[in-house]
This record gives sequence, C-alpha cells and structure tokens, in this order.
Amino acid sequence: MFKIAGAPFSHSRKQTSTLMGLVLLACLPGLLAQTWFFGWGTLVQLLLASATALTCEALVLRLRRRPVLPALWDGSAAVTAVLIGLSLPPFAPWWLVVIGTAFAIVVAKHLYGGLGQNLFNPAMVAYVLLLVSFPVQMTNWLPPLGVRAYELGLWDALSTIFTGLSLDGYSMSQLRLGIDGTTMATPLDTLKTGLTQGLTTGEIMKGSLYQGWGGIGWSWVNLGYLLGGLFLLQQKVIAWRIPVAVLGSLLGASVIGWLITPDATATPMLHLFSGATMLGAFFIATDPVTASTTPRGRLIYGALIGLLVYLIRRVGGYPDAFAFAILLANLCVPLIDSLTRPAIYGQRKGIRK
Repeated sequence: MFKIAGAPFSHSRKQTSTLMGLVLLACLPGLLAQTWFFGWGTLVQLLLASATALTCEALVLRLRRRPVLPALWDGSAAVTAVLIGLSLPPFAPWWLVVIGTAFAIVVAKHLYGGLGQNLFNPAMVAYVLLLVSFPVQMTNWLPPLGVRAYELGLWDALSTIFTGLSLDGYSMSQLRLGIDGTTMATPLDTLKTGLTQGLTTGEIMKGSLYQGWGGIGWSWVNLGYLLGGLFLLQQKVIAWRIPVAVLGSLLGASVIGWLITPDATATPMLHLFSGATMLGAFFIATDPVTASTTPRGRLIYGALIGLLVYLIRRVGGYPDAFAFAILLANLCVPLIDSLTRPAIYGQRKGIRK
C-alpha cells in the first residue's frame, strides 16, 4: 500500500540543536589555533559572549512570553555568541563583547521576530556596530606567538580584559609591541597602512609578521576554520555552493588585481589565508536564515560576497571586509532569490507567477 504525502519528500532529520552543535564542534580547530597564537583572551571572550547571549535570550523570551528553555537549547544564541567572540580581538575590554552580543540578540535577532525571521546576520550586525562605534578597541590585536614582546597567561588575559592592564602593569599599547619594538597590527591592516605610506607589497611582506601564507598565526587559524568547514560539508550541515563561490570569487579577483598591480595589492594567498576569510566563507556566509536559498542564488550570493571582500580590502577604508560584505549581500538576497527561483513543475517556460 502506498502512502500519499505532500512535498517536501525528504528531510535531513536533524534538529536545530543538532545542527548548531555540529557548527560549534567545527569551530574547534580554528578556536584552538586562535588561542594558541593569540592567547587565552579568545576563550575569555567566548565565555563572556556566551553568558551575555544566553542571558539576553532568556530575558527577551520572557518579555515576549515565549518558552525559554527550548529556545536556549536550540543553540542558535550560542553560535551567535561564539562567532562574535571569535571575531573580536582576544584582549578587547569586557564591555565591548557584552555590548556587541546584547545588540546581536536583542536587536538584530529578536527585534525582527526571533530565530528564522532576521534579515541580517546578527553576529555581523554586532561586529559592524562595534567597529564603527569603537574602532580603536576593535583593532587592538596583539602580536601572534613568536613575534610578541610579552608572554601572557590566563590571569594576564583576565586582568587585561577587565582592567585594561596586565598583571605586570602593561597597557594595551605596550602589549601590542613586537619583539622588534614596533607596534603590531594584523597582516591585512599592516599591508594597507604600508601601501598608503608608499611602500611596495614586497617591501612590506619582508617584515617579521609575514612568515607563512597569511602571516604568522593567521595561516594556521584559517586552516583550522577550513578544516571545520570541510567537516560541515561532510556532515551536510552546509551546502558547497556558498563557500566555494566566496573563495572562488575572492581568489579570482585577487589574482587579477595582483597580476595588474603586484606592487600595490596583497597576494592571492594572503587574501585567502589571512583575516576572517575561512571563518566568513564557511561559518558566517552560510547562515541559512540570511543567505540565498536557491541553488543558482547561492552561487551569486557567494560570488558577490567574495568580490565585495576584495574591493573593500583593496580600495576601502577597512583592512578586512567580511562583515560589511555579508551585510550588503544580505540586502540583495530577496532580489537574488526572486530572480533565480526555479520554475514550478508543470509551469510553461517563460511564465512565472
């Protein structure tokens, strides 16, 4: 006897909490690399962001008279918190992560109706808010392991995050000094600053920060998130189209730019393995709520993000660009989906209701 049922005819059978748990698990390789090279502050920021996210989620759900425990258990707030914690400088002040996470949960998520209703990625909305409002604190990345002048333990991280000074009394400006006595920044930021000063790409990349494809530490961090992204693909948590389109578009644009002006632009490998490239391509751009939903639309959406990342890095005012690129692409999703909607079965070609 056959059972007649309506579409859809297949289901992944994975609950939201299971999917979010797999995303958190996939973050582990990149998280470990980030903690190893940039210090215990990364873990402290994750704990602060998680506590803030769960607290805000519970309070807003109470105000909305919605069940609290099921929503906390689905893991969506935890994933948002982890993405924010991983995106912020490890030794940023505690109030920065609290403000950003609270804004992501209360405004970017629940103001639009909660899980599944938000138009923009909450973590990236929070990141842009903090970057525009507190640019100094958001660019205080410490030198990676191997070129930093001061070694910092867990208690130093806690002291710096909550008081602004390490246990030995060093301020953030002092902690940012490398072993050569110069103030360190991220590889992309250092490159952009050097180019504005008239230096060539080759001269800038002779510095001690640029050992490896994307700079000391940054290459391993991106490889960690790449490994986690491949795990998500293998588990069918995300589809291949968006990350492949993001990385392919960024690679193509950077190769063209580097061939035209090799002395005034970053190398393709630096674009791929520095900054938030792999984290953005596999963990942020693939957000199922704010990304395109059609097969062709996902390719267009991903390619648009990759192109915007390159353009902002190359001619924009910010060294990294994934947050802005993803939010701009989120704006285009309704149009992309409407133009790439598959034809309904039995519908005549060229006719769309």
